Amino acid sequence: MEIRLENLSKIFVDKTGKETRAVDQMDLVIPSGKLVGLLGPSGCGKTTTLFMIAGLHKPTSGKIFFGDEDVTKLSSDKRGIGLVFQNYALYPHMTVRQNIMFPLENLKIEREEAVQRVIEMAQLVGIEDQLDKKPGQLSGGQQQRVAIARALVKKPKVLLLDEPLSNLDARLRLQTREEIKRIQKETGITTVFVTHDQEEAMSISDEIVVMNFGVTQQKDIPQKVYTNPHNLFVAKFLGNPPINVIRGEVKDNKLYINGILFADKKAPDGSYEVGLRPEDFRIDKIGLKVEHPEVDIIGRDTMIRFNIGDTQIRALVDSESYHESNEIILTVRGNKIHLFNIESGDVVR
Repeated sequence: MEIRLENLSKIFVDKTGKETRAVDQMDLVIPSGKLVGLLGPSGCGKTTTLFMIAGLHKPTSGKIFFGDEDVTKLSSDKRGIGLVFQNYALYPHMTVRQNIMFPLENLKIEREEAVQRVIEMAQLVGIEDQLDKKPGQLSGGQQQRVAIARALVKKPKVLLLDEPLSNLDARLRLQTREEIKRIQKETGITTVFVTHDQEEAMSISDEIVVMNFGVTQQKDIPQKVYTNPHNLFVAKFLGNPPINVIRGEVKDNKLYINGILFADKKAPDGSYEVGLRPEDFRIDKIGLKVEHPEVDIIGRDTMIRFNIGDTQIRALVDSESYHESNEIILTVRGNKIHLFNIESGDVVR
């Protein structure tokens, strides 16, 4: 089921009459059968977008389509969606079996079919041996699986996940996101996944949508967004350790940083914000000379920290290529250097 948002906006008005534009004229297509992550900092509009798709928020303007059907004015229960909340929203007094079956009772599904569906969903998410327990007897990861099973049991057209992993510890988060990816692939259901965690979004999403201040900044497969950011916001938001940003100047297709020739870079003459990902540095024989760097060896990688002018730069290199020395020479290939317009922040190709 393809989801299409056309010129979608949401404005909230507080008691004083002050307006907040949470989502601003969003145009977005979520392909049928794909898992798409809405990613961005807190307050960027991603959850508001999800809740408009779900029918929990009414758009101020614009339209929402499921396939060819305009669902903008349909209530949530008539859209055919499955929704998993951040806090799972399970009924504590019910067993796992009863929690999963609850939506089917509302739909008046015959008992025999409902029982079979519950078993199928429990097997799909790997909790078939937990059906007679109460939610309080389960781990956070198991509770999340119950919530997903309950959302899927009514065979929705669309699955919507609102920060589903934020309450889990690091180990469970990794395990559960792999499970979500598996379940989505097995069911083939169109899924929208909201998170502020870039690693989560990039690891399980077929496509990511990076948002800021209610506006889509970039949409593509995760690796393309990471390697070819459209603007400085996207470049800064994605990456751990974060991208290095320093002022530089291009003259005669050569990039100078702090007056030092840094690399060949084909671009119009002028000043730019220069983005350098830490992992794109290499130890070389000719290049930027770094004296007395701070060095941290972290397993297979070595983090080298040094200053260019007043800006600290991080370089992440292979530990095998690093040999302890008071002087290191570093280079970055020209095609790995990102130039951004100083005024607009847009990338310069």
